[in-house]
Order: sequence, then structure tokens, then C-alpha cells
Amino acid sequence: MTDEAFQIIARGPRATAEAAASAIDANPDTETLTYSILEEDEARDIWRIDAFPTTDEERDALLAVLGGRAGLRVVTEKLADADWLAMALSGLPPVRAGRFFVYGAHDTGLAPASTVNLRIEAGAAFGTGHHGTTVGCLAAFDQLLKRRRFPRVLDVGCGTGVLAIAAARTGARVAVGTDIDAPSVRIANENAALNRAAARFAHAQGLNDPRVRAGGPYDLVFANILAPPLVALAEDIKRALKPGGVAILSGLLRTQERRVFAAYRSRGFRLERRLHRDAWSALVLRRA
Repeated sequence: MTDEAFQIIARGPRATAEAAASAIDANPDTETLTYSILEEDEARDIWRIDAFPTTDEERDALLAVLGGRAGLRVVTEKLADADWLAMALSGLPPVRAGRFFVYGAHDTGLAPASTVNLRIEAGAAFGTGHHGTTVGCLAAFDQLLKRRRFPRVLDVGCGTGVLAIAAARTGARVAVGTDIDAPSVRIANENAALNRAAARFAHAQGLNDPRVRAGGPYDLVFANILAPPLVALAEDIKRALKPGGVAILSGLLRTQERRVFAAYRSRGFRLERRLHRDAWSALVLRRA
């Protein structure tokens, strides 16, 4: 770990910022880095990357990735000692994605009566519902629910469990989530209890885990992870799905769509829909 907490901020044109984000994902030393990319000034075409390295090696690798890119201005800021997670979450507004309303403890009492209300506490896990990838998955799921129901749902890389919990709250008889991060699994199970949702979560390294196979084959698979593991898991996700089943894939940038879809198209998937939020993409694919 670093002795001091740092935030690294990079600003530049959209094309440059997206190329830098792709390089972060592709670099083994930074592919698990916590960062965000968003549009800061539309009129001036300024996009911003905020990154929070947790080790000296990760910080140095990130600066090497960002350095030397024409038009990209990089600054490093020291973070004062504070509970940054609590402070960040306390300022996050509720999120509406179709029929779903995602909120935290600080917004208890604001949930409308007409929505599927999901109280999600992040702790140390990813996926409060505010990130563009999570919102995209929920919006895609909402659209699918207008046409059919999904009795058996798998959430790969569940984080806080918000997607599997959303499935359980909208009629899924089986809602299973997995994550390689044990604290995330604990938090996801706590969120399921908080929402009185019959979703269960397992600490598992892959889709061949017996607890994952026991719930399949699935009607729907969420995979809100990163582009490289999405490509690597293409065959496993196909096997986990029933013929005609649907995969909602996210965690990828718009610039990574072609690479990810190619891995699934070669396995018989067809593209039904794509959703974009900021620089992020969500793909809705159907297994032939």
C-alpha cells in the first residue's frame, strides 16, 4: 500500500481520454485500478479520468500509461486523511433506471411508491448503482422485462449484488451472484437481506463452481466486469445460458465494443441492443 493516499486526474479530448482508459484496462499492472471517466465540459470537449491507485507500483504504472499522451494534462493530488467512501456516498443522489430506484441509507424515505426500490450499501464493494455501467445494466434489464420474465438469473462479478437483487425483486426464482472478492460477496449477501430479496452470492473464481452450475442453465446472465474478462468468459457464459437466453454485458468502454462482441458473435450470439452512458457501453446479446 502507499503511505499516503493520492488521486490522479487526467483531462483531455474525448478520443485521447478514451484511448488512455483502454490502455489502463489493457495494462496488467493497472487493469484492476479504481478509476472513472466522464465528460467534464461538453462545449470544450474535455473529458476527465479520476484514478485512485492503492500501491506505489499501481501509481507508477498508471503515470507511465498516461504520460506522453498529446493533449492529456495529468495532475497528482494528495488526499487528506478522511473516510472518503463515507463522504462520497453521503453526496450521491438516488438513481432511477427504468422501474428501478437505487438509493443508500442517507436517502431513506425518498423512494417512490411506484418503483422497485433497492437500498444498496457499498461498503468496500463496487456497484452502488451510480456508475454508468450499472445504470446501463439496470436500464437494459428494465426494457427486457417489458417483454418477458427471467426465472433463473446469474450475476457474474456481482459487487454489491444490485443486479441479482433487482432480478430477485422482479420475479426471478433463482438469482445467483458470484465475485472473486470475498468482502464483496459478504456485502452482497447483506444487501440481499436488507432488501428481503431471495438472491444468494458465492465467492467463486469462475462459472464452473458447483454453486454456480447448480442454479443453471440460466435465462439471463449479467456480467458487469471489464473487457478482458468479458472476452475470456465468452464460452463459459454461453454454457451457463439456455438456448435463447440473454446476456447483458457491461464494464466496457464504447471503444471496446467491437472486441467484446466479436468474442460472443463467434459463439453464436446476436446483438439485440446497445446502451451508452458517458463513455461506457452495455451490450444485450441473445444466445442462438
